[in-house]
Amino acid sequence: MNRKCYRFFGGLLASQANWLNRMSAAGYRLIRTEKLLYEFEKCEPGQYRYCVEFVGQKSKESATDYARFLEDCGYRVFFKNSNLNWNVGKVVVRPWAEQGGRIAANRTTFNRELLIVEKEDDGKPFALHTTFEDKASYCRQLRRPWLFLFLVFAVLGIVLRSWVWAIFAAVSAIGLILFQIELAKLNKQAKTTEW
Repeated sequence: MNRKCYRFFGGLLASQANWLNRMSAAGYRLIRTEKLLYEFEKCEPGQYRYCVEFVGQKSKESATDYARFLEDCGYRVFFKNSNLNWNVGKVVVRPWAEQGGRIAANRTTFNRELLIVEKEDDGKPFALHTTFEDKASYCRQLRRPWLFLFLVFAVLGIVLRSWVWAIFAAVSAIGLILFQIELAKLNKQAKTTEW
């Protein structure tokens, strides 16, 4: 009998991956996702491992090609939403995204911002980004929305002389700073591990 769970993680990628890995350790394999739904079937405990990656900055073609590449490597891939928008015909503008991904609609990458990637557990750590260059590039992509929001809110706060926009800028700065710290750690690791 299949097990259905209803959860919302938003942009908390690590929390979602940890939860999926705990479900796998309890003997459940992901077979289907929807807005809030995760459906599992029974499996051997710990048989599968999961990673979650943000692909909302990619165009539909680029995200689909990446998913196909991962499937060709032997992984199972599920697209997942990172928001709870229930509207039909919704359009989202992502100025920080790559060309073709800046305007997301129902027919493109809207509600398909995340990739859940599954592999059989072979005892090795599961990471989609393995080199320092690749990790840093992915971290920069995750930092871009925070940078954009910080700049927009800071300008609005200054132009409109509004504390409300300044508070939004400060909150955005927190996300920006966290990703900048992660980038600094990756750069330091890359320098210390080079021969």
